[in-house]
Amino acid sequence: MAGFFSSLLQWLSGLFFSKTAEIAIVGLQASGKTSFVNVLGSGQWSEDVVPTVAFNLRKIRKGNVTMKIWDVAGQPRYRSIWERYCNGVDAVVFVVDSSDKEKFETARFELHQLLAQPTLHGVPLLVLGNKNDLEGHASVNELIKALQLDKITNRPVSCYSCSMKSQHNLDIVLQWLSGRSH
Repeated sequence: MAGFFSSLLQWLSGLFFSKTAEIAIVGLQASGKTSFVNVLGSGQWSEDVVPTVAFNLRKIRKGNVTMKIWDVAGQPRYRSIWERYCNGVDAVVFVVDSSDKEKFETARFELHQLLAQPTLHGVPLLVLGNKNDLEGHASVNELIKALQLDKITNRPVSCYSCSMKSQHNLDIVLQWLSGRSH
C-alpha cells in the first residue's frame, strides 16, 4: 500500500511541479547530435545513425523535466537555418567531434556566425566535445581555445567533454539542461 501512495504522490508532483525546456542542438555533420538525442531519449547508442535531413523534433521526459529538442542538420546547406531553430529556445547545444581537429576552424566560424544573430542574444550555450572515447580527442581547454569560447561574453557558456557511445558525462549534461527549464 505504501508503494501505491508513493507512486500517486510522484504522479501528482509531476502534474503540478513539472518543468519544460526547449533546446536546439546544432553542430557540423557527423559530430554526434542525433546520437546525443537518441541516447537522451532511450539510453541506447547505435553505430547506425542516419544523417539528419533539415531537422528532427523530439520530446524527451527526464524526471520532472520535459525537453523539446530540435536536432538540426549540420551539413553546409542547412547551417543557414540554424538560427530559425535556435530562436526562442532555453539553450543552444553545440556538438563538436572532439577527435576531428581539422574541423575545429569551421566549427568555430559557424558557431560564432550563429551567436552573432541578434535574436539569440543571451541564450545560454553548452558546447559538447563528443567522442572523448577516441584516441587523440581534444580536451575541454583545447576546445575552449580552438572555438574561442572565452571570447563569448553575452551569454552563459559551458563546455564539457563527453561520449555518447560510453555515455561519459551524460549525467552532468542532463543536469545542465535541466537547469535551463522553467
